[in-house]
Amino acid sequence: MPRSGETDFGPQLKSLSKKLFTVVAWDPRGYGHSRPPDRDFPVDFYERDAKDAVDLMKALNFKKVSLLGWSGGGLTALIAAAKYPAHISKMVIWGAIAYITDEDQRIYEGIRDVSKWSEKARKPLEALYGYDYFAKTCAKWVDGMQQFKHLDGNICRHLLPQVQCPTLIVHGEKDPLVPRFHADFLHKHVRGSQEQANHRQGLELTVVRLDVHRRALPWQVASDARRETQPAFTFCK
Repeated sequence: MPRSGETDFGPQLKSLSKKLFTVVAWDPRGYGHSRPPDRDFPVDFYERDAKDAVDLMKALNFKKVSLLGWSGGGLTALIAAAKYPAHISKMVIWGAIAYITDEDQRIYEGIRDVSKWSEKARKPLEALYGYDYFAKTCAKWVDGMQQFKHLDGNICRHLLPQVQCPTLIVHGEKDPLVPRFHADFLHKHVRGSQEQANHRQGLELTVVRLDVHRRALPWQVASDARRETQPAFTFCK
């Protein structure tokens, strides 16, 4: 879905200590500021995104990074952690999936027409992309997700046992796009994962942000306390 690090992680990018962390927010090809090219959706587009993210970290001379990924970025982070374990230290994912169901397909069809989105959700993305590109790319994303039904819904389900890094799974109980069973599945199949899903309606976004700061950041500080600049956080979106 067309989003960007700028629109989705603005508060985190501004608030994380520059003295303690090196933060990289990247936009997959066709999203955000990674244009041109226009976004396309071959069947391996999430694997392509994961490889692009790892290649970027290598180009920036980071030997090992910690990943924070939301929604499709969480899916991308899972693939990166599974396929490139030597480069991933830790991972926090929220609102992520590893496969799609008929229920998911119905949900995605419900957001195909961006003119029906709320103004609050639509306006920042219209400002970034322009209405035409935003609308076209959202529809193409829905089509791209539908193609996984020919693979028994599998996107990265087969890769989950290969994830080796410590993983925190965050999920909102009122998430309108990702049913809770996806978080349960990830928790079951990602070794050593932790799950947090006790968010109250109306406070969900705040609680998620606080939870990530309380549990992910001290975890990083404790493990790398002697480093002047700690391994980069990559916001995979």
